[in-house]
Amino acid sequence: MFRAKPIQSGTLPPLKKGGRGGFRLCALSLCLFTGAVMTPTHAAGLNDTGQTTCYDDTQAVTPEPSTHPRQDCTIGRDAAAAAGVLTKVGGGRAGFDYTKIANDGRELPADAALGSGPADWACTRDNVTGLLWEVKTDDGGLRDKDWTYTWYDDIHTNNNGGVPGDLGADTCGGTLPNSQCNTQAYVAAVNAIGLCGFNDWRLPTMEELYGLLDLEIPSPGPAIDLVYFPRTMNAFYWSSSAGAYDPGHAWYVYFRSGFVSANLKASNYHVRLARGGQ
Repeated sequence: MFRAKPIQSGTLPPLKKGGRGGFRLCALSLCLFTGAVMTPTHAAGLNDTGQTTCYDDTQAVTPEPSTHPRQDCTIGRDAAAAAGVLTKVGGGRAGFDYTKIANDGRELPADAALGSGPADWACTRDNVTGLLWEVKTDDGGLRDKDWTYTWYDDIHTNNNGGVPGDLGADTCGGTLPNSQCNTQAYVAAVNAIGLCGFNDWRLPTMEELYGLLDLEIPSPGPAIDLVYFPRTMNAFYWSSSAGAYDPGHAWYVYFRSGFVSANLKASNYHVRLARGGQ
């Protein structure tokens, strides 16, 4: 999804107005590790941050104080939604725009319920980014919210940094072959069942996963729209992005408080798959 682009010391590319400034700060930290900025290679939209509250030096204030102008609360999709001038395809808090999708791929109304039937809700489409997201279950089956996985990928050798990762143990209720609960095995299993009519599911990149965060929601979260992503754990979720500074690590997003970091690929973290957008 990204192409490393060296930059001169002391310069940064301009931020997208109304885009996810929080991630751009994280992108700056990536520059410290990699010596490069990450430039999107496709034109998919970016979600806003969800931040609708303005602040001064000490507290939340309304309206935005003149001493602290051009805050995120007054710019972008979230501000447009608060002003009642944002047109959406579906629903969602603030500037987020989601549509429920059934097991068989059809669009569903906002009040559709989760289930295993063909016409039951199983996925959520992000109408801003164009990504389709897995919605977790709570039935002890393949996609149960409680299962965790190690990071493993021996297929995309251009992305794993030369370290495929860890095959894992049985941390997913015996739902994967050989009791090896890892991200690659999980992706293969979900593609085999054709979730929501598709078989090209994958781990999301770090930026894609970060784009689900609603940063208006304080810790302990979860910092996500639970109407469209129920059963999200206040926990770590793997991305597909391997660590450039240490190939034995990969990046994750923490949905309890909304930060990103990297850890050993042998760590057992949650997974939410995505498709499209690349």
